[in-house]
Amino acid sequence: MADHDVVIRAGTVIDGTGAPARTADVAITAGRITEVGAVEGRGRREVAADGLLVTPGFVDIHSHYDGQATWDSRLLPSAWHGVTTVVMGNCGVGFAPVRPDDRERLIELMEGVEDIPGTALHEGLDWSWQSFGEYLDALERRPHDIDFAAQVPHAALRLHAMGERGSDHTERPTADEIVRMGELAAEGVRAGGLGFTTSRTKNHRSSKGEFTPSLTAEHAELVGIAQALGRINRGVLQVVSDFVDIDQEAVVLHDMAATTSGCSPPSMR
Repeated sequence: MADHDVVIRAGTVIDGTGAPARTADVAITAGRITEVGAVEGRGRREVAADGLLVTPGFVDIHSHYDGQATWDSRLLPSAWHGVTTVVMGNCGVGFAPVRPDDRERLIELMEGVEDIPGTALHEGLDWSWQSFGEYLDALERRPHDIDFAAQVPHAALRLHAMGERGSDHTERPTADEIVRMGELAAEGVRAGGLGFTTSRTKNHRSSKGEFTPSLTAEHAELVGIAQALGRINRGVLQVVSDFVDIDQEAVVLHDMAATTSGCSPPSMR
């Protein structure tokens, strides 16, 4: 009778703690690692790993499976490379929350920013959601080989709250629209989103060459969204920036971080 479900034999174990690589067996029982070292018991399945690396699964904190994850259970090529968790919704781009009128623009943005063919997105996305929570539900309905986490993208928030004005860089959101963006971000995080992401780089353009909607978002907008996450005491922030004015950008980033921790940010201006 087997003692373990699986025993991986004589692999080169790199355990992620910083300890030196070592030759060891790894036993897995009921889905958990139960022994690392010289495992005496037998496994129902024995894997010879001599000359191979045995490591924990990698967590890819910056991916763009936002579309693919809705129609594909494999999430390749990441699953091929030992990745066991991916984080998507980066760079302020993604597909929720969304109104029907904004679907095309979000596809064009993802196509331009991440070079994901618009044809694949048009054919693959079924748009069975509008809110961020409904988007997460759509992801959960499909089994996946690896785990994933999603973040709430700023571009989608802007279009949802401001309509066409959200992608016009001569326009600024009203106070009510900033509040609405914050509410949507907090709602998404409560539903299971990891946090909020935004882009402030000219490298991010749609397939039509238009700058990402969040490029020119100002202090009041970004801190207002961050404050909404601070009120629920949840969520991370991701900002991609060109740091054209590094001093001013430092003020924005500092104040976003300070307000999410529940502090009133001291003036750095």
